[in-house]
Amino acid sequence: MTADVTQPRFSTTVAALRLRSWQLGPGRPTDVIDQFSEADFKVVVDDRADVHINSHDGRFYLGWFPDGRPGTAGVGWRIAVTGTAVVPGYGVSFDTQTPSPVVAAVLAGTRPL
Repeated sequence: MTADVTQPRFSTTVAALRLRSWQLGPGRPTDVIDQFSEADFKVVVDDRADVHINSHDGRFYLGWFPDGRPGTAGVGWRIAVTGTAVVPGYGVSFDTQTPSPVVAAVLAGTRPL
């Protein structure tokens, strides 16, 4: 008997079929917040226990809103970088249930050059 190798077949491995686990829930926000030193950033905790972090030059902002950002639908994290006269800035928001390692990874890629 010969095998017909011209026909596409389903092929996989046991490792590819195993169940994976994914982190759910916000995790530890300090994993994100602790990336910012007081020497380089101003940290403010307001009366709602929201955390606001600003760079001293005012171009970078990170907000953590454990109960959701006021006036928004479930925003838990807000990152904003002010642009220049030539290059526009940007903003990124994450849900209150976004795992903190995801936010930390994004911030690791936004550090000044």
